[in-house]
Amino acid sequence: MSESTRRVTAVLALCGGLVIGPLSGTAVAAPSHVLTSPAQVADAPRLAGADNFRDIAGTGAGYQAQGSHRLNKGVIYRSNALTFSDADLATVEGLRVAEIVDLRNDDEIAAAPDRVPAGAAYVNIQILAGNLAEQAGKAASPEEARELMRSVNRKFVTEPDARDGMAQTLTRIAEQPGPIVFHCTAGKDRTGWAAYLLQSLVGVDSDTIMDDYLLTNEYSAASIEATIAHIAETRGPAAAEIIRPMIGVERGYLEAGIAQLTTDYGTVDKYLRDGLGLRPQVVNALRAKLIK
Repeated sequence: MSESTRRVTAVLALCGGLVIGPLSGTAVAAPSHVLTSPAQVADAPRLAGADNFRDIAGTGAGYQAQGSHRLNKGVIYRSNALTFSDADLATVEGLRVAEIVDLRNDDEIAAAPDRVPAGAAYVNIQILAGNLAEQAGKAASPEEARELMRSVNRKFVTEPDARDGMAQTLTRIAEQPGPIVFHCTAGKDRTGWAAYLLQSLVGVDSDTIMDDYLLTNEYSAASIEATIAHIAETRGPAAAEIIRPMIGVERGYLEAGIAQLTTDYGTVDKYLRDGLGLRPQVVNALRAKLIK
């Protein structure tokens, strides 16, 4: 199976296979890693088999955070499914990744298994907000599809299982001393929400966070269009246009989750503390890992 075919299969699995279910978090042991000095870290590589792979710190000097701080580069990466080519795998192994945190369900993993870099632990923490399989089939228009995606983001706040999974994810990021990659199928919804929380925690401004969130549409443009073309060919153009809003991202999706967080908790700090139940030590460790 080609890399492009695997990506199409993975995204179709996302559109037709997310079900809220039991959470798991079984880790495979890996050797300890030492973080590279942020000043020596280049921009995240562009990868053929994981086109939404990027550094949550951004490019160049890294995103501006609170005060005079900037986000550390080369420490926390986000991605879609790790369907790496051989060249991709070699490149990622050069990043000395210590751990992969896969946020997908069993069906998604079966459709597009990760290629785990040598020396990295693999952890599966399933964060599955809503039954997209059933709901996607009921969407009768692009706007209904958009509302589905807004609903998914709200459920990161309202669904206990989703909050538990996010708490596990952020705790692993905090406690892992080496570079870490977290990802879902398309690297945009579950992954996008986790990135929003991390960037917000250290004071990255809202415009920068939104611009970073929307980069999925740029990074994954080719695979998005390949998926749309496949759906149009197999299910018809009308079905492709209905599904299109679920394959990319729009401002309104993340904004819906943020609005729900504000209504229920007021601030990101209170959501992390009261909604996710993160211990102060975990929050402090996240801050220390994120900024320089």
